[in-house]
Amino acid sequence: MKTMARRTIHYIVAFVILGIYGGQVCPFLESLTILQLLAPIFVTMALFYLLQVMVFNKAIEKTLLKKQSIRVFQFDLGSFFLSGIIIMLFNTVYYSFPLGSGLKIVFALFLMGFFAAIDLSLEKEWVLNRRLEASGDWIEPDLQFFSHPKKLVLFSSACMLLAAGIMFLVINKDLEWMAKIGNEIPVADAQRYIMTEVGFVVGVILLYMFTVIYAYSRNFRNFLDKETVVLQEATGGNFAVHVPISSNDEFGVMAKHTNLMVEGLKHSTEELAKTRDVTILSLASLAETRDNETGSHILRTQRYVKALAKHLQGHPDFRSKLNDDTVDLLYKSAPLHDIGKVGIPDNILLKPGKLTDEEFQIMKSHTTLGGETLRITEERLGSSSFLNLATEIALTHHERWDGTGYPKGIAGDKTPISGRLMAVADVYDALINKRVYKEAFSHDKAKEIILEWREKNFDPRVVDAFIEIEKQFIEIAAQFQDNVPAIDFKIRRTYHE
Repeated sequence: MKTMARRTIHYIVAFVILGIYGGQVCPFLESLTILQLLAPIFVTMALFYLLQVMVFNKAIEKTLLKKQSIRVFQFDLGSFFLSGIIIMLFNTVYYSFPLGSGLKIVFALFLMGFFAAIDLSLEKEWVLNRRLEASGDWIEPDLQFFSHPKKLVLFSSACMLLAAGIMFLVINKDLEWMAKIGNEIPVADAQRYIMTEVGFVVGVILLYMFTVIYAYSRNFRNFLDKETVVLQEATGGNFAVHVPISSNDEFGVMAKHTNLMVEGLKHSTEELAKTRDVTILSLASLAETRDNETGSHILRTQRYVKALAKHLQGHPDFRSKLNDDTVDLLYKSAPLHDIGKVGIPDNILLKPGKLTDEEFQIMKSHTTLGGETLRITEERLGSSSFLNLATEIALTHHERWDGTGYPKGIAGDKTPISGRLMAVADVYDALINKRVYKEAFSHDKAKEIILEWREKNFDPRVVDAFIEIEKQFIEIAAQFQDNVPAIDFKIRRTYHE
C-alpha cells in the first residue's frame, strides 16, 4: 500500500507540474485552453498509471526477486517517457505543434520519470527487504551485477545533464520572453519573475533529488543496521541470525558472505563444543574410574547442579549470578569436580576401609590438585568462563557453610555459588547410592541428613531449593542408576570423622 501511495504521489506531482508550469515554458502549450492542455496529459498519465498498477506490477511480481527492483525502474521510467511521446504526438496531430515543443514535454516527463522511477525502485528494495526479513528467505545475488559506484556515477551524471537541460530550456524561454516584451515591463519586475521561476525549477529538482537520496540512505542504513546487529550477535555467540539478502549488488554479496561466515562460525563452534564436552566427560570418567565410581555419578551430579541453579534463578540473592549462560556452563563443568583424584595414589584412593589421618590429608588434596590442574590449563589456553567455573568447583566443592571445610576453610558466601551447588549435589548422590562400606540410603534418609547439615555444611538457601525440587532429584536418580558398586570419598570422610 505504501508503494502504491508513493507512485500515486509521483504521478499527481508530475501532472500538476506539467499542467500548470508547462504552458509557461512552451508558448504553444500556453496557447491552449485549460481543458485542451490538461485533458491529454491527464488521460495519458492516468492510463499508464492504471497499466502500472493493474498489469505491470503483476508482471513484476512474477519475475525473479532479484530482478524486481530494476523492473520497477524500467516500467515506471518507460511509463513516463511513453506518456510524453503520446502527448507530443497528440498535440502534433491535433494542434500542429512543432517538434521542439513536443520534445519539451517528452524531456520534462522523462526528467520527472527518472527521479520517480529511482525512488520507486528503492522503495521496492525496502519492501522486499522487509518481506524477506519476515519470511527468513533471501535471494541469490549474481556474480556479475550493476555496482553501486556505477549507479552513483550514472545517477550523478544523469542529474547534472537533466538539470542542465531543463535550466537551458528555462533560460532560453526567458531570453525569448525578454526580447519579446522589450521595455514593456520594468527590469526589476522581469528580474523578480525570472528569479522566481528559476527558484521554482531548482526547488523541484532539489526536491526530487532529496527524495531519491533519502530513499537510498534509508536502504543503506537498513542494510548497515542489519549487518551490524548480526555481527554483534555473532560476536556474542548467537549464530541464529542472518542478514536479509534483498538486492542484487554489493550489499547482497556482503550479506550472503556474512551469513555464510556466521553459519561457518556456528558449525565450528558446535564442533568445538562437542569436542570440549567429549574431552570433559572422558577426563571426568577417567577420574571416576580410578575411584571405582561409575559414569552415572557424573551424569547425575551435573543434572542435580543444573536443576538447583535453574530453580535459584528466581531467588533475589542469585538472580544476577545465575543467568542462562552461567547455568549452562555449570552443567558443562560439573563433571570435572573430582578431576584431582587422578593425582591420589591408588593405595589411598582405592582403600576399602577407613583412612588414617595421614591418608585422609592426602585424599583431601584432590581439591587443590584439581584446581591447580585446571588453573594451569587456563593459563596455557587462555582465560575461559568454562575453565574458571570448573576450577571453582574442583577447588571449593568440599568447603562448608560454617567454615570447617577444606582446602581453605572459607565460610558462607565467600565460597563461590558453583562450589556450594556442587556440595549438595555431590553429597546427595553419595548418600543414595551403595558403597562397599554402606548400603544405599533412601531419598528420605538422604534428605534428613542434608537438612541436618543445613547451615553447617551447606548454604541454607541451596538446601531449601533442594527440598523444593526434590522430585526432580528423585527422577534424575531413577533415570541414571548405577550398575557398578562404588566407593565415595565424601561419605567415607563423614564416617572417618
